[in-house]
Amino acid sequence: MSLQETLANQVKRAVASSFNVELETVEFQATRKEFAGDITVVIFPMLRFVKGNPVQIGETIGHYLVEHVADVKAFNVVKGFLNVEISDSYYIDFFNKIKDNEAYGFTLPNVEKKAVMVEYSSPNTNKPLHLGHVRNNLLGYSVAEILKAAGTKVYKTQIINDRGIHICKSMLAWKRFGNAETPESTGLKGDKLVGNYYVKFDQEYKKEIQNLVVSGETEEEAKKKAPILLEAQDMLLKWEAGDEETVALWKKMNGWVYDGFDITYKNLGVDFDTLYYESDTYLLGKEFVAEGLRSGVFHKEEDGSVWCDLTEDGLDKKIVLRADGTAVYMTQDIGTAIQRIKDYPDVGGLVYTVGNEQDYHFQVLFLILKKLGFEWAENLYHLSYGMVDLPSGKMKSREGTVVDADDLIDDMAKTAGEISEELGKLDGYSDDEKQALYKTIGLGALKYYVLKVDPKKRILFDPKESIDFQGNTGPFIQYTYARIQSILRKATLTTLNDQNISGINLHEKEKELLKQIQLFPEVIQNAAAQHSPALIANYIYDLVKLYNSFFQNVSILGADNESEKVFRVQLSNTTGNTIKNAFRLLGIHVPERM
Repeated sequence: MSLQETLANQVKRAVASSFNVELETVEFQATRKEFAGDITVVIFPMLRFVKGNPVQIGETIGHYLVEHVADVKAFNVVKGFLNVEISDSYYIDFFNKIKDNEAYGFTLPNVEKKAVMVEYSSPNTNKPLHLGHVRNNLLGYSVAEILKAAGTKVYKTQIINDRGIHICKSMLAWKRFGNAETPESTGLKGDKLVGNYYVKFDQEYKKEIQNLVVSGETEEEAKKKAPILLEAQDMLLKWEAGDEETVALWKKMNGWVYDGFDITYKNLGVDFDTLYYESDTYLLGKEFVAEGLRSGVFHKEEDGSVWCDLTEDGLDKKIVLRADGTAVYMTQDIGTAIQRIKDYPDVGGLVYTVGNEQDYHFQVLFLILKKLGFEWAENLYHLSYGMVDLPSGKMKSREGTVVDADDLIDDMAKTAGEISEELGKLDGYSDDEKQALYKTIGLGALKYYVLKVDPKKRILFDPKESIDFQGNTGPFIQYTYARIQSILRKATLTTLNDQNISGINLHEKEKELLKQIQLFPEVIQNAAAQHSPALIANYIYDLVKLYNSFFQNVSILGADNESEKVFRVQLSNTTGNTIKNAFRLLGIHVPERM
């Protein structure tokens, strides 16, 4: 039983015995720094049931707690707040229990609990990954890791958008202008090569539109009649009909892109357990449309199109099948969700990491799946996130004005290297060690900058700000971890973890640090429940600030006696492990030296 649970039970007993009232809940909060105490009981909510002066009520409960709870050593009441002081022995006992646990904070998988499938990345095969994909990947990967740490079995997946008119645009531009060039002949990553032809298509399309406008067409008509667009549409029809030459070109160019994506994912440090392809799934769902028609979930219009009327649910009418019998995205997403549960029967919920411009789409999708009678549809979650903006403005793939993910990763490492060299703390490093460290710092800066922000908020990304070695940044936290490792190397006390601590008086800074470490399991559970890596990021920043305050105010290796020295080195070690574990949930590595 946690301290808070123990105190809640005792507060209820105090109120029952002193005021003859049964409380259902007790409200706690952290004690404000200007008052003595470790945890605060909020008296005001009790006033609905307990009549009297809140200060007197607090005094009564406080005396009861001191008398009946061994770990409560004192209290004070400020207005309607009962500040409770907890004994040092309580925190030392807690520390002795967790200090040797390398996986402290993580929960073992609950075999009785349904697994969750987390979808992220889900790129198009007509362009390389860019900064927007980076936020998507980092969020999805981190949420999957947090859910695992909270005790849930997780499958990581993506659906690759490998078909459609946008894919044919790249294919056609390469066929027209590519002169049979390949990634090997150009030295370009395959996804970059294909992306260049997506940009090339748009350039040629705009030229043709302009020519048609000059010849007398309206711009609207010109956009529809441009020969290159008509040819791309014809190519899509050929692909859907299984034309051998078109399918062969599609497979070849998509293969180039997949090879490029694999390199980017490896550099970014994300992975997947299973892949789905839109070319396999775009026809899924049609059978469930037929089932929905039979059950009355859908209805057919006079033109033959099939719709779902969600107006009574506060939404709109949504088409699920065109008049010509072809599927729409909603049909595909219905079928893909159902297929995933069939493929992985232990999955009981899905998390979709998709930008907030698709909020309405997922509202509709989840509601339709519920109406179709799937129980697991209650456990669907849209991990909606805001866009990533740059100081220069919005990114546009067609115009080639995106921030390429590979270039961004390289630039972050380069910037980290420049700053590290300026600080001059890399004496004794080989060139290979330096390059590995620059990548660790650069990626850590990027990931932390993106993940410390609540997913729903937009981000204005500033690479140089993210690599600052001071403040709420990844490098600041990595530097603190490296500082701890330096202390541990100097300690050279090989038996520290075998010694339990007892009988010491805690310094205020030690107690603050222990209280923060104690919160870690709860923070993981909250981050999992809210699908928010930002809770982990900001928790670890608070921990690091407390450790640095402890480091500045308390002598670690120069402690007054051996017990204090052992404890402070152990406390440093546990803080380091907590930083490492928390950063692992964000996909960030920590360096042993900086």
